[in-house]
Amino acid sequence: MRIICLGDAVGVAGRAMFGKHALALKEKYKADVLIVNGENSSNQGRGITPKIAQFFKENGADVITTGNHIWYKRDAYSLLDEDHTVLRPANFPSGAPGVGVTLIPIGENTVGVINLQGRIFMRENLDCPLKTADSLISYLKDKTNIIIVDFHAEATSEKMALGYYLAGRVSAVVGTHTHIQTADERVLPGKTAYITDLGMAGSLNSMLGMQKGPIIQNFLTQLPVKFSVDTTAPFVLSGVVIDIDEKTGNAISIERIRLVDSDLAVQEASE
Repeated sequence: MRIICLGDAVGVAGRAMFGKHALALKEKYKADVLIVNGENSSNQGRGITPKIAQFFKENGADVITTGNHIWYKRDAYSLLDEDHTVLRPANFPSGAPGVGVTLIPIGENTVGVINLQGRIFMRENLDCPLKTADSLISYLKDKTNIIIVDFHAEATSEKMALGYYLAGRVSAVVGTHTHIQTADERVLPGKTAYITDLGMAGSLNSMLGMQKGPIIQNFLTQLPVKFSVDTTAPFVLSGVVIDIDEKTGNAISIERIRLVDSDLAVQEASE
């Protein structure tokens, strides 16, 4: 079983990179499943809409994970309730729209995907992601041995803690949210693939996919500024490809993916 996980797609630039390259990556690596984090994919760089979710699926996504920005678009509430291949963090209160875990049938196999959100430097009143993972793994274990966890968190320590905590119990723990691809991909003891952050799809010379000028001005003056998605070339798309033993769910290998595209033309698109 081969699975591609891609980092946060930011705005129209991230969507354009995904639209141009995702299916080609899936074919190149002969991937069975492609997972992308879509919580920043709206034109404003926050939230997702049903139309954008459909775009991701038409271009190769099997599961769309999210994070703290999932609630930015009201359209997402009904999307989450109606389409359980679009996930929100599972450790939000049970009354929140949608689910944080899903099962994807792939031939004779099934892949479980869990979406969690960190609490350090984020929303501290969420349920413990480690304990939530315990509960969801118990639910999945009689259904599949192949379990992928997208941990949308800020602190590297919290991401590593979850990775080691789940080592030997899930196939992979991949981090999202910081938009900076880390170089610490490895298979942990227990045969669990791990990377602290997948990175992003968006403008390479931006700040996390956003125009850098206003953000630098904010640092200089501490005055509020408007953050806008950067649509200038070159663009980057990053993530990992993971090989997993279908019978045991053990990770065999994990490899970083990083594409830079200077030729892509990004145009405003409806969402």
